[in-house]
Amino acid sequence: MSTKIDASNSETQFAELSGRTIAYRSIGEGNPIILINRFRGILDTWDPLFLDLLAEKHQVITFDYSGIGYSTGTLPTDIKEVAKDVKDLADFLKIKSAILMGWSYGGLVTQAATHQYPELATHTILLGTGPIGKRVVPLEQSFLDHALKPINDFEDEVILFFEPESEESRKAAKASHDRIAKRIDVSKIPSTMETFQLYFAGGEGAAEDKDNFRDKLKTTKTPILIISGDHDTSFAVENWYPLTKQLPTSQLIVLPQTGHAPQHQNIPLVVNYIDNFLQNTK
Repeated sequence: MSTKIDASNSETQFAELSGRTIAYRSIGEGNPIILINRFRGILDTWDPLFLDLLAEKHQVITFDYSGIGYSTGTLPTDIKEVAKDVKDLADFLKIKSAILMGWSYGGLVTQAATHQYPELATHTILLGTGPIGKRVVPLEQSFLDHALKPINDFEDEVILFFEPESEESRKAAKASHDRIAKRIDVSKIPSTMETFQLYFAGGEGAAEDKDNFRDKLKTTKTPILIISGDHDTSFAVENWYPLTKQLPTSQLIVLPQTGHAPQHQNIPLVVNYIDNFLQNTK
C-alpha cells in the first residue's frame, strides 16, 4: 500500500529555469493553487495542516523564490521580476491557469502576477497583505523589532504572526509552530541583512507603484479574496479601507483576535472560506 503524499513527506523537486533553479513541492489533485510566500518564508515555513486541508480539493504547489531557501539564483529587487518566478514555474509544470495565493510580501508579488499574467490567474487570494501602493497604516515597530532577527524563536513568531494579547491565538501559534517544526531546515531561512535588503527594495518599489497596479485592482476581471487579521502588525487591514466600493471583484474578510497569519491560526475556517470563494466565483 503506497504512502499518501502530504505536506510532511512531499518531495522537494527542482525546476531548471534560465539562470536559476526553483525548488517546489506539490500535493493533492484538482485545480492548481500556487502559494507565494512571505518575507523570509521558505517551503518549510507554511503550516502543513493548512496545505493538507487545501490539498483535499486542489493541487497545492509551494515554491521558493529565486535565491531563497532551496532555490538558486538571486531574489530580484522588483516584484514584477519576482512574479516571473510564478509564471516560469507554471510554464515549467505546463500549468496554463491557476489560483494564485500570496501571503504578506507574497501578496504584493501575487498582485503583480495577477496583473501581468491575467491569462494565468483564474482567482487571486491575498492573505495578511495589503494593496500595492502607499500604506495608510505603516508597519508597527514591534514587527520590525522581531522580523529582522537572524533567527526567530517561538515568542518572535507569536508577535510576528499571531495576536499575543489573545490566549486562543497563542494556543494556535504553539500548535502551528509544532507542526512546522516537524519538517524545517532553519539554515535555509534567509538571515542576513544583505538578503533582507532585496525584499525591502521590492517592497519600496511596490509602495511607489510606478506600474499603477493599485488602480488595476479596480478594473481587473479576476475574482479576489482578501483575508486579514484585525491586528496585523505588518500589513494592517485598514490599508484596504480607502478602496471600499472601488474593487468590483474583491471580497474582504477580517478575522478577530488574529494577526499576520490568519491561515495559520484559523486553518479550517480559512480553508472553508477559500473553498466557498472558489466554488462560487468565476
